[in-house]
Amino acid sequence: MAENTQFVAGFFKGLADRDSYKSLMTGLWFVYESMEKAMDETSEERVREMDYAALRRMPSLKKDMEFFYGADWDSRVQLSPATKMYVARIQEIAETKPYLIVAHQYTRYLGDLFGGQMMGGMASRSLGLENGDGTEFYSFEDISDNKIFITEWYQRLNDLELTKEQKEEIVDEANFVFQLNIGLLQELEGSPLKAVLTLAINSL
Repeated sequence: MAENTQFVAGFFKGLADRDSYKSLMTGLWFVYESMEKAMDETSEERVREMDYAALRRMPSLKKDMEFFYGADWDSRVQLSPATKMYVARIQEIAETKPYLIVAHQYTRYLGDLFGGQMMGGMASRSLGLENGDGTEFYSFEDISDNKIFITEWYQRLNDLELTKEQKEEIVDEANFVFQLNIGLLQELEGSPLKAVLTLAINSL
């Protein structure tokens, strides 16, 4: 319960102003760059089985980076301390236990897909963003029905050939990924109260 509260409060910090939201998107760019690079390079079949083109986020994040930073965005962004920790973990398991990338796919992709429409809408209203500018990350255009897609993804996950120990490791890694996500959100400088008030006013 406390972890969920930390996550929600952190997300609202990211909606407080454009600088905070831009910092959040920047952190996510580096996380997804590292994760999807690991997915491209791995020979781990179980990771490949859970890799759907419709879930890939780097093309969408690139559009958001260009919107916030301009055409030369890639020379202007850098990793924050929490992002460095997150990326380092992805790189570590990609080398040592690549099947644990499944936990990152699960936590990141399904979390972003499940809450994407709501979070993207909140970001648009709170920050005055229009026409999808700056919120492409939360748009999964190639998935027509989130519920059906998630159900199918879960079925494929349950069908993976994993030992009991590996399943337990993946669960533990997913919990750790959630903590890494909280770390990304906690280092943002925005005020969650300001974001909530802005959303309330803009909803009137």
